[in-house]
Amino acid sequence: MLIARLIADTATSETHLDAFAAALADSGTALKAVQRPEDADGVLELHIDDGYPGAVLTAIDTVFAPADMLVSTAPITVPKLFISDMDSTMIGQECIDELADYAGLKPQIAAITERAMQGELDFEAALRERVALLAGLKESAIHACLSERITATPGAATLVATLASLGARTVLVTGGFHHFADPVAERLGFQHVVGNRLCVEGGALTGRLRGPIVDSAVKAAVLREELDALGDHAHSLAAGDGANDIPMIEAATYGFAYKAKPKARAAANGRVDSGNLTAVLRLLGIPRAQWRDS
Repeated sequence: MLIARLIADTATSETHLDAFAAALADSGTALKAVQRPEDADGVLELHIDDGYPGAVLTAIDTVFAPADMLVSTAPITVPKLFISDMDSTMIGQECIDELADYAGLKPQIAAITERAMQGELDFEAALRERVALLAGLKESAIHACLSERITATPGAATLVATLASLGARTVLVTGGFHHFADPVAERLGFQHVVGNRLCVEGGALTGRLRGPIVDSAVKAAVLREELDALGDHAHSLAAGDGANDIPMIEAATYGFAYKAKPKARAAANGRVDSGNLTAVLRLLGIPRAQWRDS
């Protein structure tokens, strides 16, 4: 049995459910039951005959898009681990692109960032290329960028605080930089941060990185290590938006793509396409009375 939850307009849901059942039938499975859980806040829970989760997600897309959704092969519970990407997921910007603007290089660097997020470029090579272009930029530009450009994604603080209040370990893991990730994590309430480190000498960026690179493999490895520390049967939630997040999203119990690039979205069993990050709380079935702002 598959369980699908989606946030739907209740006024039109009956008509859409008929079309959804037909789309499922075309993929060789069947809609068995529809529930509207108590305190569901517009969430429909659908019970579906055993089948391929990807086919269910496709059927939801066909009928309900744009929608926020989660498909699970087991009953949905509150995870014990929440691990998330930072740029364009927990914050609304790509830090390196915004920082590049202070060097007058935003168009060049943003173009490389976009291709890397789409999975068209090797992540490490693209990262080193972009960082090299920033050589000579004053470290003070990072502090200015943080205060002037970097903003939390709507719902991010509530998502982190609520999951933490319910006992989840919260980890921010980013292919970006500790110069940004540490203050963002403190602002949003993450308990641990993993990221890349910029080399700074004489108050300016050298154009190099210090230490090992945090790439897609490292993100997935951090998830596995954190789960091992939590013990058997702990469920995990991962959120991201780009190709670098795919292994982490695929390794999680609930892998969410937040307004993501196509490859990352296709890898996820949870998708937020329409709402803000509190949609994740709704899809997990956490009542609004349990939400926390900080």
